[in-house]
Amino acid sequence: MTDLLGVNVAQGGAAAIVTFVVLLILLGRLVPRSVLEDVRKDRDARVAEAIADRDARIKEAHAERDTWRDAHKESEAARIEAQSQVGELIELSRTSAHVLRALRGEVPGNAMEEVAAPPS
Repeated sequence: MTDLLGVNVAQGGAAAIVTFVVLLILLGRLVPRSVLEDVRKDRDARVAEAIADRDARIKEAHAERDTWRDAHKESEAARIEAQSQVGELIELSRTSAHVLRALRGEVPGNAMEEVAAPPS
């Protein structure tokens, strides 16, 4: 150790070492163990809290996703049911219209056999 911070430690002896330690403390490079442990505990607590918050947000997002998925399935089932009912109603309306025309005499005799099949 020849030259440390401009001071020859070998010539300074104990005074140089004490001065060096005091400088390290004042500059914040040397802290007591209790302060270090407090800082580590604080950091670990913040990390644990951040992880818990992230997990809660993920759980909430999954619940919302499942709600939307269930709503979509229910909506699709209702749409399919409505579509099948519309098909049945169209078939009934065509049949009713044809019967009413036949009763009024507007439909020729062979047209009853040519009724279009209902859409599927």
